[in-house]
Amino acid sequence: MSRFFVLTLAASAAVASAASAQTPCRDLASASLPGVTITAAEPVPAGPYAPRAKAPAFPPAPSAPLPEHCRVAAVLKPSPDSHIEMELWLPAEGWNGKFQGVGNGGFAGSISYGAMAGALGEGYATASTDTGHKGGNALFGIGHPEKVVDYAYRAVHEMTVASKALVEAFYGRGPRLSYWNGCSTGGRQGLMEAERYPEDYDGIVAGAPANYHSRLHAADLATAVPILLDPERNLPRTKLERLHAAVMDACDPLDGVLDGVLENPGLCGFDPAALLCTGLDSADCLTRPQLEAVRSIYGPVRFSSGETLFAGRAPGSESGWMMFGTGRPSPVSMGTFQLATQDAEWDWRTFDKDRDTRLADETTGFINAVDPDLRAFRDRGGKLLLYHGWNDPGISPYNTIDYYSSVLAATGPGREDWVRLFLVPGMGHCSGGSGTDQAHYMGALERWRESGIAPERIEAHRVADNRVERSRPLCPYPQVAVYTGTGSTNDAANFLCRDPRAPGAGKPEDRREHGQPGSPR
Repeated sequence: MSRFFVLTLAASAAVASAASAQTPCRDLASASLPGVTITAAEPVPAGPYAPRAKAPAFPPAPSAPLPEHCRVAAVLKPSPDSHIEMELWLPAEGWNGKFQGVGNGGFAGSISYGAMAGALGEGYATASTDTGHKGGNALFGIGHPEKVVDYAYRAVHEMTVASKALVEAFYGRGPRLSYWNGCSTGGRQGLMEAERYPEDYDGIVAGAPANYHSRLHAADLATAVPILLDPERNLPRTKLERLHAAVMDACDPLDGVLDGVLENPGLCGFDPAALLCTGLDSADCLTRPQLEAVRSIYGPVRFSSGETLFAGRAPGSESGWMMFGTGRPSPVSMGTFQLATQDAEWDWRTFDKDRDTRLADETTGFINAVDPDLRAFRDRGGKLLLYHGWNDPGISPYNTIDYYSSVLAATGPGREDWVRLFLVPGMGHCSGGSGTDQAHYMGALERWRESGIAPERIEAHRVADNRVERSRPLCPYPQVAVYTGTGSTNDAANFLCRDPRAPGAGKPEDRREHGQPGSPR
């Protein structure tokens, strides 16, 4: 923390002379900030994005033309072993007076230019960082503990502090409000900011947060490794599709609209044993080893003691399950154990659920953003908007529900005023899937933080062939969208947000925690 105050004070002094006048873009190259080296400061005319180096495959580069802006590139060095690259884009005209930091995915390793383009197009000064390394795997952290700290939380914070100082130098005034926008790792980064540096951002959008980093990856291996080591537990793609169809046949009618989407998967009581083969194996049934594999994916992963390790996947997500037919576990999940063991050649076949999860907790637990006590963020007016796709095949939405519940318990009354969770029926990981996966979460957050209008519903869309084919309201958890019974079921105007926890309706969290018969939870 002492370095933070030194950097903040020095940055303020460096830009004090520009308090009433802008600094030309190219002159930002000579800005002097502790631990910050400006490597480029250049005006960029309006037009298509022009990459300055070989663009990574992920995240995708901007596809739409960019408005005129000032591009600043910098290297941050908060420790002797740090080399954090970042970019800041500053609108040349029409700045909305605000700053937006954007997040990463997986193990990061690249700047999120596409997300920056979206923020720039809405008038934000915007920044992103590679979190201190190149490439989307965990090998950067073997023998480099400071680089792991950079990835865990330090890079985003340092980027934010430097960006605000440069914004002030360029415009002659700092941002009046600062927002964070990220999904997956970006969601975890947002929660980490609220937890460790509550003064950095005034509002945070955290989608599908990979916040329980060590447990998420341990649970992935706990389900994938037994399947990969036993061919009899493997499901071909045709059987996954048969399983998904059976789930939809059983549970799609429950919300009153047959649309291929489960509005509230927590109430789906489909039992996969209904597909158990009664004779010879066939494409339409599950063998007993395959049934066991399916149950392990739906159910919460538990330690040998019975303690819950991590939540299972929700019904409806079957088509996205990636542990079948791949030959090896997710490289991202394996990365956590390469870090934990400091071994690039760590053999996933030796994974032990109890031993290795505890090791990952002990050695990489500081990457987790699971502290629910966000009162410091709340008390300075911060707003937190969480969202998660019900059909997410990689990060269970139940984990986000559990985290949200823990925040409510830790921070007490008035929660509706500053934190809300929106679950997205049919959406996969951050986007995609069969549901309405396009929504302007940042707009809802802005209205909440700036006008005091809490989001009672957020309109979401499904787009195909460049047109909106369906709209639905996203409702603050635990509410769900209920069809009024009249009008098109493809129009959000014909749905109301209602709390399903009426007498006799059953609570999804009860069904999940207590393992009622017939429930995959």
